[in-house]
Amino acid sequence: MSSTAADRASASRERLANAATKAFAERGFHATTTRDIAAAAGMSPAAVYVHHSSKEELLYSISQRGHEVSLRLVRDAIAASSDPRDQVAAAIRAMSRNHAEHHVVSRVVNYELDALSPEHHDQILGLRQQISAELQAAVDRGVAAGMFTTPHPRMAANALLSLAVDVARWYHEGGRWSPADVGEFNADAALRIVGAG
Repeated sequence: MSSTAADRASASRERLANAATKAFAERGFHATTTRDIAAAAGMSPAAVYVHHSSKEELLYSISQRGHEVSLRLVRDAIAASSDPRDQVAAAIRAMSRNHAEHHVVSRVVNYELDALSPEHHDQILGLRQQISAELQAAVDRGVAAGMFTTPHPRMAANALLSLAVDVARWYHEGGRWSPADVGEFNADAALRIVGAG
């Protein structure tokens, strides 16, 4: 495939992914047809199957990309400091801001998991477990160093994830708070959750 053809194929996949994301967020996965997706992308219904084997495979592609972004954000935030307080605050700030900036895709990524095939669900679960493990390790380091006073580090780490992920459920453009505001608020709340003093 020539670079021009590859670029066209990539652009078509991106259009389909964007159209599918909006449709899944508005109607839900099961109520959305491939015809709906193709029409929103300005393409023929057959175009979906040129790039994806099924509607479920398209959802998996969207979900995989979203979870990989979250994992990278968390890892980058943690790698930027050796202080567990900075690690936890930066990770939750980055995740929360991302879930606000991309709240439509984040809603699909986080709340349409049950529509995935068992194999795809397991692969996404693996990414979620890696994100959780990164945060759990940061919390554990803070507890071990005497920086965090939470008596329940595992529950605290789960609460941190929920704090960031749930932003996608309620955030919308034009509201009172910017993504940066949400990120800063949640970073502060995260430190309170772990008992950072």
